[in-house]
Amino acid sequence: MKNFIIVLALLLIGHGVYAQGTTVSPVQPQNIDFSICNKYFKVDNQTLFYLTMSGLNENKFTIDEIKSRSGYILFTAAQKQYLASIIKIDAKNSLLKITPCDNKYYFPSGVVTNLFKYIELNANLPVEKVQVL
Repeated sequence: MKNFIIVLALLLIGHGVYAQGTTVSPVQPQNIDFSICNKYFKVDNQTLFYLTMSGLNENKFTIDEIKSRSGYILFTAAQKQYLASIIKIDAKNSLLKITPCDNKYYFPSGVVTNLFKYIELNANLPVEKVQVL
């Protein structure tokens, strides 16, 4: 019985349900801690760059500017501009940092979490070249 209660409590916390009966939505703007805007991935920086581009496209974010040499992507989501910086740690590890361009960390958390989830799910898939007509 104790295990059931613990599992139920973890599920409720994991889904953002609190004692007041409110939920935290990834769509509603909220204060975001800078630490959740950074994530290490066990892929090289070039693969992370392509995965980030693909994740932005999949999430229907507007890509405004790309600088592949320096590893940054400027994009718009939820009426706000963000900078995605891909930083090489070593040959097999990279860091993705997403920061709002206006430096105000009040935005929907889904902008960051959805992109990170997409990259995590697709990190082990090979990068393929597509025939363009």
